[in-house]
Amino acid sequence: MSAVAAAAAVMVPAPRPSVDDAGAVTVLPGLFVPEARQWLSTSSGRIAGEGYSWMQAVHWVAGSGLYQPRRHRSHGPRSFGPTTVRVAQELAALFPCRPGIEYLVRRTGLSERSVEYHLGMLRETGLLAYIVRGTRVRGESAQASEFARMIPPEFDVALGIRTVQRDAEAPAYTRAVSGIAEAGRELMAQLARTAARKVRKPRSKTSSKAPARGARKGAERGAATAVSGEARCTPMQVGTSTVSSAGTTSLPPESKLASGEAKSPTPKKSSGKAGGRRNLNAIGRRFQLARELVQELDWLRGCSVPRIAWVARNVADAGWTVTDVKGWLHLRGEAARVHRGSGLLAVLLAGAETILDTPAKRADAVEQWRGAQEAARRHRIQQVRARTERYEGDWDMPSRPTVRREVEAAFDQVRATAKGGRHQDQDGVADDQAAGQAPSKQELDALRARAAGELMRGETTLITSLDPQTALRVFGERLVRRAHQLESGFRSSLMTYGHR
Repeated sequence: MSAVAAAAAVMVPAPRPSVDDAGAVTVLPGLFVPEARQWLSTSSGRIAGEGYSWMQAVHWVAGSGLYQPRRHRSHGPRSFGPTTVRVAQELAALFPCRPGIEYLVRRTGLSERSVEYHLGMLRETGLLAYIVRGTRVRGESAQASEFARMIPPEFDVALGIRTVQRDAEAPAYTRAVSGIAEAGRELMAQLARTAARKVRKPRSKTSSKAPARGARKGAERGAATAVSGEARCTPMQVGTSTVSSAGTTSLPPESKLASGEAKSPTPKKSSGKAGGRRNLNAIGRRFQLARELVQELDWLRGCSVPRIAWVARNVADAGWTVTDVKGWLHLRGEAARVHRGSGLLAVLLAGAETILDTPAKRADAVEQWRGAQEAARRHRIQQVRARTERYEGDWDMPSRPTVRREVEAAFDQVRATAKGGRHQDQDGVADDQAAGQAPSKQELDALRARAAGELMRGETTLITSLDPQTALRVFGERLVRRAHQLESGFRSSLMTYGHR
């Protein structure tokens, strides 16, 4: 490309030069669009007619050097380079331009954070403008943002492009091209040839192919790679850069190749990986435990994983697993109602790593939790079996509690009559006779020992089958209170049994 076209990227003629000042030039300012003007309604650019003309503007921005990302942030890419152009190529093929982050990650091979960086760079240069901004709500599917491909006004000024607003009532971003200055035609033709070529992912530095050949192919593809200093390798300066990316690469001598001392170009796996997976550090273990807790505990569903990782940081650093946490929560007790899962977990885990400070103590807590789960499972089986035996057939129990109690009383009376029981008018006499035959102390001790053994196994049928007054008189306050604790634990939202 000629020197006039190369210099036109920064030193450009005015859009409509007169005869007297035909040689006058202007210097374009730095290219940056603040966040408030990254929307279609507030953008000062114009909508690109199609993806091809938009890619011309993309290559011009990549080669102009007017946009420096590190002037506005201390992290992220250092320049508007080939990777940003590759992301733009994927956007140019979409209609409407509504890419998802996962789609761009799959198409470009970049990370999610890198894709977000390059989309932000395209917005900051005025090449993209929001039409609808996407949303990410936990528990719902993510909505992708919809963009409008824009031509920044600096591009029109640089090439001397004239625009006209054909409809006075239409927005300013709908203006159309009506002409171009003579000095910008050569540069526009070069941008057209560059936009027709596809920029591909650069080869790895460890490739076994000759670097000179790779550099020549990169130049033919028009890769826009910005370098520090005044010399730049841009789409508008193909082959004119004084600095080559392969200039510092040299082949090993033949003596080393013959003796086998040269290093293999094939990258080796890192020693920090085991089985193809990265070994987690302390932060990774915290987040892994937090994800498992959110999945395993019903009352933590919907909680933020980073917040749970911070709450469980002490037990995670102590080497606890999700099973150990469940065992500890079983020992701590229950909560009838959970308003904020992360806050409740913070209270329950306070000091846990100091109490269960050895693997043996944690294993004992896990065994108790599993025993309670098994007891709850047997209790539910007995309840289902009792209901099935009591109400066999296709008949459904009434839903109203008062009607249900009347039906149960009727069933009890019919069952007692069928077994030769007493009628209602004989209940008082039978109760008086039964009261005169009180059990002995040995019988009460044996009955209480049997009830205590069943409570150790998680069974409460012997105590709960009696009315509260009789159970309290026969078994004592301690056994009855323990039976009520087990019964309430079966219905607790904190102590979850048999779900996993």
